[in-house]
Formats: sequence, C-alpha cells, structure tokens
Amino acid sequence: MTLFSHRVLFLCTGNYYRSRFAELLFNNFAPEAGLNWIASSRGIATELGIHNVGPISVHALRGLAARGIPIAPVVRFPQQLREGDLEEADLIVALKESEHRPLLAQRFPLWPDRVEYWQVDDLDRAAPEVALAEMDREARNLIQRLSRNGHGP
Repeated sequence: MTLFSHRVLFLCTGNYYRSRFAELLFNNFAPEAGLNWIASSRGIATELGIHNVGPISVHALRGLAARGIPIAPVVRFPQQLREGDLEEADLIVALKESEHRPLLAQRFPLWPDRVEYWQVDDLDRAAPEVALAEMDREARNLIQRLSRNGHGP
C-alpha cells in the first residue's frame, strides 16, 4: 500500500464535472511523475447541482476515456465540502475564481485567500472539449511545478 505524504483538494460547485475530472486526471499522472501526492475533490455547494444525473458528469467520463484513464467500476457520488477537508489538504485548487471565491467566502470565510484558483469555465460558458483541455493543461502544469519544487518521494 502506498502512503501519500501530500494532499491536493480540487473544488468546484457541485463536485460533479470539473473537480472530479481534475482529481482523477491528477491521480493518474502524479505517480508517473514520481509525486507522492494524492488528489481528492469536493463541491462547495453541491445542492446547486439539481440537474446533475448520476455520480459523475458524462463529459468528465468521456474526457477521461479519451485520455486512456481508467474509471473504477463503482464511482462515488458528489461530496459536499467540509471544514475538515480544507484543513487536511496541503494544496487547495478551485476551478474558477469568479465562481468559487464568493462561495468560499460565504461558507468558509477563513479559506478564500488560501486557495489557488484556476480559470476553467463550467458548461454554461465553455464547451466540454475546451474546459477539459484547460483542466488537463493546468493539472499537468501543477504536477510539473510540484515535481520541480521537490515534492516527489
């Protein structure tokens, strides 16, 4: 069993599409880079995902499949962010600053300035292929940055 020394937490609104894709992508590529990190993901406001069907977005699944990333036979449903999730993370990444900083400020007021923000739009503003490519690029850049900073084994 591998023990991970560092944790990255990906956040989006519903923990259904963007943060899930980033989590699974990161967990696929980080070991290949020799990183001793593991990702998890949560939704800041999962109750807003009233139109989400099933445990994970079909767009996330398609994006992972297109990259050859295997999916577990049983996929968990979205999980609501808790204070403890934030406390346990070594790095927190929210997928869209203009969307997620206000939610964090409202629900977890001590945390917005401790989060790294990417600029990945949700489905209402970006086609899946655009957003997935952006998340892929950001995740790979993050892995490279962590590797350069000596966060490997």
